[in-house]
Amino acid sequence: MTNDLLNLDEVRIDPAWALRVPAALAVRKLVLPLCKLEDHVQVACVNAEDHTTLQAVERCVESPIQPVLAEDDSLRRALGRIFGVGAGAGGNLPIRLRLRDTRSAADAETEGSVALCDELLHAAFLRGASDIHIDPSETRVRVRFRVDGVLEDYRELASDVQNGLISRFKVLAEMDIAEKRAPQDGRFSAIVGSATRKVDIRVATLPTRHGERMTLRLLSLEMEALTLERLGMSDRDLAAFGEALDKPHGLILLSGPTGSGKTTTLYSAIRRLQAQHGGNVITIEDPVEYEIGGVAQVEVDYVDKVSFHKALRSVLRHDPDVIMIGEIRDAETADVALKAALTGHLVFSTLHTNTAAGVVTRLIDMGVQRFLAAATLRLAVAQRLVRRLCDRCRQPRRLQEPEALALNIPTAAGEAVYEAAGCVYCAGRGFTGRLGLFELVPVDEELSRNIAHNASEAEIVQHVRSRRQPLLLEDGAAKVLAGQTTVREVLGAVTMW
Repeated sequence: MTNDLLNLDEVRIDPAWALRVPAALAVRKLVLPLCKLEDHVQVACVNAEDHTTLQAVERCVESPIQPVLAEDDSLRRALGRIFGVGAGAGGNLPIRLRLRDTRSAADAETEGSVALCDELLHAAFLRGASDIHIDPSETRVRVRFRVDGVLEDYRELASDVQNGLISRFKVLAEMDIAEKRAPQDGRFSAIVGSATRKVDIRVATLPTRHGERMTLRLLSLEMEALTLERLGMSDRDLAAFGEALDKPHGLILLSGPTGSGKTTTLYSAIRRLQAQHGGNVITIEDPVEYEIGGVAQVEVDYVDKVSFHKALRSVLRHDPDVIMIGEIRDAETADVALKAALTGHLVFSTLHTNTAAGVVTRLIDMGVQRFLAAATLRLAVAQRLVRRLCDRCRQPRRLQEPEALALNIPTAAGEAVYEAAGCVYCAGRGFTGRLGLFELVPVDEELSRNIAHNASEAEIVQHVRSRRQPLLLEDGAAKVLAGQTTVREVLGAVTMW
């Protein structure tokens, strides 16, 4: 047990352990399980000599425990976040499930569908999950959370709770509860955790052999975290991005696979433009993921035949200064977007390519004329997401020569890099949040002329290197050497062709 008092405001609490203790016990005795480290559940408390209480906690978590002294005020605030906003003051507590035996079918039968749905949403929110996966098998239902891009097991349920659980979420998302043989999509909003935190939830079902599986994506509607400075861009990249934003018209395209953070970057750019220049901003999205105050957001609905290019043609009649298109998927959308950029609008969008230089190739493949791409494109960005190392527990080591070669920094072999370890602050995972890897291709006058004269992707990359603009792997290598992430994370995120 450490002598330093733990500040729980800085701790990522694992709800898989925290919610095993009844709220009444946790709040009355000021105890809270945090996570499991080295076969012991770390339990925050204010009195490590209260053996009776600690024994009760140990029975609840069904695992050996390690008491950790915590600051009284921060523990009360943490209890408020876990069990309700009034917990710290002894106020009313929401009903929480006691997870003493999650493997018992008898216990599962007693869990109401409403309470179970509330628990899953609450736990996912506390864990900072982006998705909830409900996956049925022949005898069990596995629930997993995607946290920082990685799926984590949360708990297993008896198969007889599957129908009630799925039906409850369907009702919330205004889906057809009788339809079980066709995929469905829906969405709803919920207040999760603190009464001031609103989360938008997208729901999708898919029929499988053992019943419907469901995926819920949690989208926080709070926008204060969406800033370019917090995405992980270097100062050089921030300056290049800001320079492109300051131009009154043109096309800015982001590329990368699904889940690489493109939409977050677009929203961050929109927010900066709003703060600096104002103007009439309209977005076309499928679907709208975050609500931005002061921005007209149009949602594509293929059922009503509202496609990207049709919505874009209509948007141009509303005198926009800035247009954001969720994705350029076809030649018609690309044509309208480029012509809008050519006629005095600043246009943002995304493409599915692997590199920033590949953006030009992709546009040409979609039928865009080279002179039009050269005249309108202001900036191409490729990005990936990697997990950020916990700076409290990361472990130093030396960069091995094969790793240095793989990162294309052979002279860095032997330099200090870091690996994940795991501590109470990061819930034992070794990582806290994610950061972006970026590759920017600013289109200056010379590159624009080269694009118009049939420059290949390799020639565009050569131009970028001549300007000392880092490519994806180089940006990743710099962040490895800075101790922000690991070699494995970067090599796993950046695909070399």
